[in-house]
Amino acid sequence: MSDLPSSTHTPDDDSNPEGSSSAYDTSGNSATLPPGSLTLVATPIGNLGDMSLRAVATLRAADVILCEDTRVTAKLLKVYNVSTPTQILHDHNEQDRVPALLARMAEGARLALVSDAGTPIVSDPGYRLARAAIAAGLPVSAAPGANAATLALTLSGLPPHPYLFSGFASPRSSARRSQFAVLRAAEQAGFTATLIWYEAPHRLLDMLDDLIAVFGPEREAAVARELTKKFEEIRRGSLTEIREHFSVTAPRGEITVLVGPPGDEAADTEQDLDARLVEALKTHSVKDAAALVAGAVDLPKRVVYARALEIGKS
Repeated sequence: MSDLPSSTHTPDDDSNPEGSSSAYDTSGNSATLPPGSLTLVATPIGNLGDMSLRAVATLRAADVILCEDTRVTAKLLKVYNVSTPTQILHDHNEQDRVPALLARMAEGARLALVSDAGTPIVSDPGYRLARAAIAAGLPVSAAPGANAATLALTLSGLPPHPYLFSGFASPRSSARRSQFAVLRAAEQAGFTATLIWYEAPHRLLDMLDDLIAVFGPEREAAVARELTKKFEEIRRGSLTEIREHFSVTAPRGEITVLVGPPGDEAADTEQDLDARLVEALKTHSVKDAAALVAGAVDLPKRVVYARALEIGKS
């Protein structure tokens, strides 16, 4: 693939408003990064054509590029003729490397941070460094771009907002079900959102089994895989229908799992919870009423207690 095409467009005078930490031209050939700064740079999640002009310019202007795997990043940099040196920053060394990186930034180094694919920090390393840089008062900015979770959400056909992204669920079924149970309890207390996770292909069927056990077989859902790549697939339907599909067709590639918000049954459950609490609060304290109702509706006591406090205030 050749380098990004140039553009003859001239940006408006306000294209780099006051307070912006970096400036870019629309040709993608240059960028001005402030000394002692950190820029989070999103990279393609599959299709190399999704690399932005701004991302390329930032990587060229940086003094060093921090990445999860230098071999993976080297392939991307070669495509876009970026010669900036790279250094490894991953979950296992990030905590130890933060002090030295902050010291380099304090001396004026301009750092760029990328993950193997997508937006840095979202289920990838970089949070500790970014947080430390912010705490130290150093400039932190970003060149936004591809993100599998939000792309899957827009393609899923499920309600786009509110949504809750939870990264990767636990790899163990028991812990995974506990995580799902907390969300289901929140739904029963009135919470409603499209739920999003990343998952490895070899764990997808087990995860779907746990989702079915907690949220029910008919809950509307979607599974997106290999987004932006040649074999991109969006499978929509009930959890049971999706489970049946992938039990016949082995899942491959990068996977995003989405579960739609509850239907009318959630509203019925919420009304039942409120009705029980209103009645219990007539003769019991908030604490005792919550304990009493929690056992009857099979919800965590802390969830019911929070709702009881709200009702008690009204």
